[in-house]
Amino acid sequence: MNPPDAPAPDELDGLETYALDPHQVRRSFDRAASSYDAAAVLHADVRANLLQRLDFMALQPQVVMDAGAGTGHASRELKRRYPKAVVIALDVSPGMLREAQRRQSWRRRFARVCADAARLPLADGSVDLILSNLMLQWCHPDPVFAEFRRVLAPRGLLTFTSLGPDTLREFRTAWSAVDAGTHVHQFIDMHDVGDALVRAGFASPVLDVERYTLTYLDVRRAAADLKATGARNVTAGRPKGLTGRRKFARLQAAYEPFRQDGRLPATYEVVFAHAWTTAATARRAGADASTVSLEEIKQQLRSRRHPSGRP
Repeated sequence: MNPPDAPAPDELDGLETYALDPHQVRRSFDRAASSYDAAAVLHADVRANLLQRLDFMALQPQVVMDAGAGTGHASRELKRRYPKAVVIALDVSPGMLREAQRRQSWRRRFARVCADAARLPLADGSVDLILSNLMLQWCHPDPVFAEFRRVLAPRGLLTFTSLGPDTLREFRTAWSAVDAGTHVHQFIDMHDVGDALVRAGFASPVLDVERYTLTYLDVRRAAADLKATGARNVTAGRPKGLTGRRKFARLQAAYEPFRQDGRLPATYEVVFAHAWTTAATARRAGADASTVSLEEIKQQLRSRRHPSGRP
């Protein structure tokens, strides 16, 4: 998965390394809108895990935003959970939002808003809950968190997932044996995500990591899945032009040492996080019913999930 970097990584320090070109992001997801659901196995499982964590939060939101809504599956589920709430499916891609329209029914209707998460067209303090699944790796975290904090009401909750630096480590290693180009984005570490939340003014963020592994018969199928979910290589340091047969054959050969039980793994490090606005911190300190520890969430989630060979 290859989110776009505008400047070269060695010209930037800290989180500036993750500056992205929103036009390229929008184009990638517009092109993938019709193929996304069929290939988004990981995204669906992570989304289900993220939504399940809401079971342990005592929430009665009036306005809910699904940031990076994609094809609208989380928006529909949020409307089911909170039928009296206004649910906003927000995405930078018009193509994705057109697909999201298909998720609606007369009982599960939600608003669709095309906008950049770093420039939300919403009033201060107008949202009670923001949920975002696997969107943050396509954004610079600081302006996005600042906007989330701005639009969240007192006692508001932000809950989201993102990708950590071990994501697609097999692809990164294999490509490094082929050329010096940029092929896989350097995803943000969990601790840096937590620091960004604090900078934005969120209270006591809680973060943890889960690792997922998808397996494929060959590299071509793994690359096709990435492309189908909009994860194209649009980094500033990417090689120009198409990948030729000879170079792709070298990539396949470099990936082969990772093969296990006849299949090639693609690792994803998924960061789960939630944080409250400052007013919610005071409430939670008083042992409010919404208080829940990370370990309680993880233990109860594990007890519900069935072991499987896939995520």
